[in-house]
Amino acid sequence: MSTLYERCQKVMSGVSNRATKLGVIDSDGAYLYTEDGREILDFASGVAVNNIGAKNSEVVEAVKKEMDHMIHVGHNVVYYESYVALAEKLVEKTGGDTKVYFSNSGAEANEGAIKLAKYYTKRPGVIAFKNSFHGRTIGCISITGSNSAYRKNYEPLVPGIYWADYCDAYHNPEGLQEYKGKLKCLQQFDEIFSKLIAPEMVAAIIVEPVQGEGGYIVPDKRFLEGLRKICDEYGIMLIFDEIQTGIGRTGELYAYQTFGVKPDILTSAKALGGGIPLSAVIAKKEIMDAWPAGAHGGTFGGNPLACAAGLKTLEIIERDNLLDNCKKQGEYFLEKLKMLQKKYKCIGDVRGIGLMDAIEIVDDNGEPDAKKTARIKELALEKNLLLLTCGSDHNVVRFIAPITVTSAEIDKCIKILDDVLEEIC
Repeated sequence: MSTLYERCQKVMSGVSNRATKLGVIDSDGAYLYTEDGREILDFASGVAVNNIGAKNSEVVEAVKKEMDHMIHVGHNVVYYESYVALAEKLVEKTGGDTKVYFSNSGAEANEGAIKLAKYYTKRPGVIAFKNSFHGRTIGCISITGSNSAYRKNYEPLVPGIYWADYCDAYHNPEGLQEYKGKLKCLQQFDEIFSKLIAPEMVAAIIVEPVQGEGGYIVPDKRFLEGLRKICDEYGIMLIFDEIQTGIGRTGELYAYQTFGVKPDILTSAKALGGGIPLSAVIAKKEIMDAWPAGAHGGTFGGNPLACAAGLKTLEIIERDNLLDNCKKQGEYFLEKLKMLQKKYKCIGDVRGIGLMDAIEIVDDNGEPDAKKTARIKELALEKNLLLLTCGSDHNVVRFIAPITVTSAEIDKCIKILDDVLEEIC
């Protein structure tokens, strides 16, 4: 009998080929169950979607209950309870001074955020960061700087995009040096504004508060504070792409709360819908109130089932103190990874915040080792541990455990990783 992967090859585009060849028939919590009878510890979490675990039973029941009333009615046409209630909850959780617009995916939300910033400021320019990832639409790959493959054969892209270097203590420690009272990683904006685009022509600076695809890079808090100051000085919208960092991943509901730096606009997706496609643009009231009906839209945004799932997800996170669990288990996980770093010289760096953790794999000369990184992922899967890689040099192993994870599950992951590293490092 053909496997699911083999059947897929006959009917799906090659662009559908992804990280593994696993055929999965069930899921539960931190585990996947395959068509060949394996139980896989899932530290990919559907790429940071299953933050409260796969197929959470309460989310399932919430969706079933909503289906008794409606599946789709159209948020461009009518109002309904789950839609309004979820927006109310997100406003409450983001300080009470915001408003919300729902879409389906992270890319849609980032597209909406850029449109909102341009509409509000009446300015053309956008500053993005090298090694960033914001999505795969034409607009989003225009502001994505982590991999030329995302842009190959799609030029020309959206104009008016300007590039800055992200704050990266491991790869660029001099960026955290101070010169004339300012971090060097922030001084670059003086040059951008003097030589490339005047600040009063910049609509937005869009940044991931922790870079995801670019390598799970955790910036110095002063970098984000500096961006906030620059945007305040010049009337630029500060956009936080919280697609991957949001919904508890860094130990608070959103990473801006972890760092104490609030953006003008933030985008949320992935884990927001508890596994059902859902995204949101969340922005200050005065910005949202300047965005009239017809300036943006979409058919399926804020789907009743997704909103019901999102409400239940937020309820579970709060009720079960999962943000505290994320912080506690994240510290434990980093401690275990640093112990492995002392044991294996192929681990050049260990970094993370909350349960957004990573190891960077290097060769004997300290250079990125993509081949060894790929082998680590491959051998881990053979031992029933699902991991993903990232990084612009393809040499970072990232760990995206659900925020429900237990120390026993982390220990299981570390044991498998230790065995793998013993074999190849």
